[in-house]
Amino acid sequence: MTRPFSLAECDALGFDLDHTLCRYNLPESARLIYDSFARYLVTEKGYDKELLTVTPESWDFCCKGLALDLEDGNFFKLAGDGTILRASHGTKSMTPEEILEIYGRREWKHFKTFSGMVSRSAKYYCYDNYFDLPGALLCARIVDCLDKHDRQTKYDFWKDVIAAIQHNYKTSAFKENGGAYFPEVKNDPAKYLQSCPESVKKWLRQLKNAGKVLLLITSSHSDYCRLLCEHILGNDFAELFDIVITNALKPGFFSHTPNQRPFRTLENDEEQEALPSLDKPGWYSQGNATHLYELLKKMTGKPEPKVVYFGDSMHSDIFPARHYSNWETVFILEELRGDEVMMLVETESEPLEKKGKYEGHHPKAPYSVSKQWGSFFVDSISGLESTEETLTDTWSCKCISAYSTIAIPSIEAIADLPLDYRFTRFSSNSLETAGYYPKPPRVLLSNGFRLNNVSKHMRLKSKVSKEMPAIRAELFPTLNINIELSPHRRGMQLPVILVCLHTSPSELQEDHSLPT
Repeated sequence: MTRPFSLAECDALGFDLDHTLCRYNLPESARLIYDSFARYLVTEKGYDKELLTVTPESWDFCCKGLALDLEDGNFFKLAGDGTILRASHGTKSMTPEEILEIYGRREWKHFKTFSGMVSRSAKYYCYDNYFDLPGALLCARIVDCLDKHDRQTKYDFWKDVIAAIQHNYKTSAFKENGGAYFPEVKNDPAKYLQSCPESVKKWLRQLKNAGKVLLLITSSHSDYCRLLCEHILGNDFAELFDIVITNALKPGFFSHTPNQRPFRTLENDEEQEALPSLDKPGWYSQGNATHLYELLKKMTGKPEPKVVYFGDSMHSDIFPARHYSNWETVFILEELRGDEVMMLVETESEPLEKKGKYEGHHPKAPYSVSKQWGSFFVDSISGLESTEETLTDTWSCKCISAYSTIAIPSIEAIADLPLDYRFTRFSSNSLETAGYYPKPPRVLLSNGFRLNNVSKHMRLKSKVSKEMPAIRAELFPTLNINIELSPHRRGMQLPVILVCLHTSPSELQEDHSLPT
């Protein structure tokens, strides 16, 4: 059995800020990010003014996990093995026939470096967080505009997009009111930021009182970090954290050596001299996980303190914290709220456009399912004429189970749980749905999908008949349930039973330690 995960066993808890502790009003922030980049490209780089106008329907293009080939202007949704599930040129979807003709069933040409989470590439870009998604729509529309004049064989717009990002997010922009993004957020933070729930504030204080070391590690600069934290947590937010690290430049914070990325002190939000080591708690800039861990050893008095890190970006938070630092990781995945959106749509008696709360020209909720790109978690592989269509994990879904300890829709989802709550973790020894809390996405509970994939995870045909009594006793210690499997289907029915366990664990086990 895979051991459960508990916050009570962790010595230090680290948090990303944007879209982790600080949640944004996504429709408003997405539009602001898009407008700030588009305005720069039109006024400073001479791009088509058409980019400034966005229809509500256009936002359906936004979907986390897409890869953009910077040379040919094509976007891809990838399977776990690197083959292409869906694609578009600009915003225009490619047909399955076009995908097969151009790419076949081969691994995407950049997949080896892409799957290795290579930090930067001149060949492609991966859109894996909500700050990125408006840029995906913008780049797709740039391709559309360029093609209107003359279809390109190779595109060269990416350098201009980078210039737009730097113009709006550079270190001095907040202080100087440069660009369009920071001045707008400073002027009306409540429009773009959600207040932190009281349950989360209470939970942070509870962790602190339990003797945990609390870390805030964000790539945002100190002045913007302060604005966010004061708005969502209050003016005394710094009392919640033992160490605050801004401008962390993740994923380099985890992957770089101390010589490459030393810590720096701050004075009036300006970075000062580099530090040879990190000797005490406080507020710092840049830095590296190696020196931070040495300080945590001193603070906890333990030779190997256990650290867990919460973040919303697989590329910048989850993968590097796990791969380079071997920290436990909690993936904040708002796509888990997609079921709520689907249920709302299914139960509304009137069309959505007639409901007041849906009025206005706002982007869709980014965690809802894109009509163009489909589920974030799975997709179909179009079969040949004589074969049936089958479902497979997306690359994004594969990464979740590979690099996350657990995945949750928000910190609020676990804030009311006792600190010693025992979560079922992702593990190579368990089903891919194991680490989702409070429950897996409904699409992953599909019997058809799970049965298509069970052979990859469980080799049970020869074992189930021997182990079923023990499994029954462990999973159902207080219930008088008789499980009988026919010899020919034993290897396929057990995963379905485990799926049932995930849907209502509280009914089955009161100690919160559902085994896998």
